[in-house]
Amino acid sequence: MAVTEKTILPIAELIQTFASIVGAPYVITSSDQLDPFAHDETENLYFLPEMVIRPRTATEISEILKICNHHHIPVTPRGAGTGLSGGALAHKGGVLLCFDRMNEILFIDEQNLQVTTEPGVITEVLQDALKAKGLFYPPDPSSRGSCFIGGNIAENSGGPKAVKYGVVKDYVINLELVLPSGEIIWTGANVLKNATGYNLTQLIVGSEGTLGIVTKIVLRLIPHPTHDLLMLVPFNDLEKAGAAVSAIFRAGFIPSVMELVEIDALQIVSAMVGSNAVKVEDGTAAHLLIEVDGNHPDLLLRDMEAMAALLEQFDCGEIYFAEDATQKAELWKLRRRVAEAVKLAGYSIEEDTVVPRAALPALIRGVKELGREYNFKAVCYGHAGDGNLHIRIKKEGSLYSLDNPDVIPALRALFNLVKSLGGTISGEHGIGLIQKPYMDIAFDETTLQLMRSIKKCFDPNNILNAGKIFD
Repeated sequence: MAVTEKTILPIAELIQTFASIVGAPYVITSSDQLDPFAHDETENLYFLPEMVIRPRTATEISEILKICNHHHIPVTPRGAGTGLSGGALAHKGGVLLCFDRMNEILFIDEQNLQVTTEPGVITEVLQDALKAKGLFYPPDPSSRGSCFIGGNIAENSGGPKAVKYGVVKDYVINLELVLPSGEIIWTGANVLKNATGYNLTQLIVGSEGTLGIVTKIVLRLIPHPTHDLLMLVPFNDLEKAGAAVSAIFRAGFIPSVMELVEIDALQIVSAMVGSNAVKVEDGTAAHLLIEVDGNHPDLLLRDMEAMAALLEQFDCGEIYFAEDATQKAELWKLRRRVAEAVKLAGYSIEEDTVVPRAALPALIRGVKELGREYNFKAVCYGHAGDGNLHIRIKKEGSLYSLDNPDVIPALRALFNLVKSLGGTISGEHGIGLIQKPYMDIAFDETTLQLMRSIKKCFDPNNILNAGKIFD
């Protein structure tokens, strides 16, 4: 067990103690059963935990953390393992807590438009249960069909609909939290306005499991829109596609989705899923996927037609309007599986940059220039409507970026470019392990020290997801 000199219990006794808390079947120690927990979707990283515990209640987690805190045993919280920054990898060994058994939607409050849920509920399962009651929880990461809502809280996830509806932090109003010392607290209240003391709820959202373990989540909801329209717009120039994004918002339109997919990425994903839904003309450089939603179809159609007319100023090709649910689903399948497809095609290094919308053309141009300078290929896609561009990199001989001297100079140049454009180094994937070396680009030392002090206040023994975000 990777622990400090504080440890006094032998490993066999620790296993027996944890088994007495959660039940022997839920303490995993054999190497073949541990293997699936050694990786997530981050590059090709692999760290085998020494033990996986699958608790069912906050009380069980409290007892586990008391023991780990006393003996200085590292604890890594893990949801569904869909993360892209290494935040759920047990790189220091110790105990990995898996939340797959904490998977109940506890209460849908239709009167107050709220839901209380456990962290192991799959995001899409939660959304579907709410939609059946006419309610809407908008954040929808591409992995929503498999990721857990608890992981979304840890990373402050966004997704395509963030451009209109915001990200996870905009919907979380209260959290049940187990502190590293084992105390169980609530961070806020189940109200829409709260000016009572420091906002601990928002501090926990996006903290990547470094401050406490979330065991219950209270989300605010909105009525589900009844109609949506979707169109696909091809562009002959990648930078013009980026420029069109800002123009749409300046003209007063607020689409529910504004996604950019570079042509190379679209061709790769189309081949992988065997789709010919998007016919690519010669010279096409990128597509924008644009959706509007609401309750009045005539108004939505009017906005779509007006946006289409505006986009003609940016050298776009023939616009494709999805006519029915089947065509919409086909387009969304391509978009949601882009990351998987390009990774399989060798673009294994993904960066999650975000800049002000109007800076997208400069970012896209800069990425291509850096590719030529540092000898890598890149494909771009992502949430153009809020300036969040995912950049997938393929560099010969480099399958990962962590501690890789062949890649680090290129990434530092990329993040310095992002910073110079008024952006930052992660929009929704978090820092975890792989972005940690670049935090000095995003923040000065004074700010980083404040963050370290917060970590120390919550977790003085540094057991909880230690070594993530910063050392």
